[in-house]
Amino acid sequence: MIIEFVEALAKGGYPPLRVLLCIGGISLADQSQVLRMGPHVVSATPGRLKALLETKKLNLVSCRMLVLDEADRMVDMGFEDDVREIMSYFRFQRQTLLFSATMPRKIQDFAKDSLVKPILVNVGRAGAASLDVIQEIEYVKEEAKIVYLLECLQKTPPPVLIFAKNKKDVDDIQGYLLLKNVEAVAIHADKSQEERQLAITSFKSGKKDVLVATDIASKGLDFSLIEHVINFDMPKEIEDYGLSFLPPSSPQALPGFLLKFSPPLPVHRIGRTGRGGKTGLATTFVNKNCSEQILLDLKQLLKEAKQKMPQFLADLKDDSTGVGCAFCGGLGHRITDCPKLEANQRKEMGSIRSGAGGGGRGGDM
Repeated sequence: MIIEFVEALAKGGYPPLRVLLCIGGISLADQSQVLRMGPHVVSATPGRLKALLETKKLNLVSCRMLVLDEADRMVDMGFEDDVREIMSYFRFQRQTLLFSATMPRKIQDFAKDSLVKPILVNVGRAGAASLDVIQEIEYVKEEAKIVYLLECLQKTPPPVLIFAKNKKDVDDIQGYLLLKNVEAVAIHADKSQEERQLAITSFKSGKKDVLVATDIASKGLDFSLIEHVINFDMPKEIEDYGLSFLPPSSPQALPGFLLKFSPPLPVHRIGRTGRGGKTGLATTFVNKNCSEQILLDLKQLLKEAKQKMPQFLADLKDDSTGVGCAFCGGLGHRITDCPKLEANQRKEMGSIRSGAGGGGRGGDM
């Protein structure tokens, strides 16, 4: 996308800009000329960028702007320390733009610690829950899902996007659909960048009717014409299913922020449909393999979005108030019961013990 913007600027008479792409599947040897001459714009994953900075193949001395896209995902995947280290390579004042589809407490804390007088800009329709995506939750036994998938594909015309939790499921689903004469392509992390791009291009152009993917396709890809999203299985966390941010527990949580919040809007998986003012359909398969916590989160989300509630979800005992967890943004529990907070605390305690042990060995030497 950045290359397209740069090319458009050049055609408009602006000076040409060099773009360096540093992500998995892209060889730096292919971009040695850009590295040698010096890039104007760098698009990178945290790990790759950190490696370039550590080996001094790149520096940020002249850089004045840092953009963090999908910041919530970066923190969730454990890249927070890498991002903070990358920030330490800046030598002068910079402008930082942090884009996040969700705003739970952990992202608020990250923004508060790493930004100076941050201002929050909320892009959304305040005052009403989104009805652009019709959500249908269906109880389907694990062994019946692959067969029932064909029936679900009959609900709408193509294009259809199918999400699965792991790479093997993605390959199995694509293979099954091809056997049934369904034009399907697939993307996941084990496929090369060239294979992913070819699949996405053929899907967006209409040459292929179905795209099967892991959560790699739930963010950052714009498929404006998708009629139907099928969740072959429920993701582990509700924000990956489709959830915007929730208000902080206290208006004073982020001094300097413009606190403008809207109800949850569909983003991530189910947000791939119902875009541009159009109505879309999202079908989700659930069964006994789903954790009770994710089902409670789903129940609360359906309530807030005024969606049809299946009876098996309505029967689940729900003690939450509807406000949601202030730490992770989950809807079906409070912060006192947050599994992510507990895991984060264990990680911090492990780091403290590790640091204490390292200090002790250093003193002995």
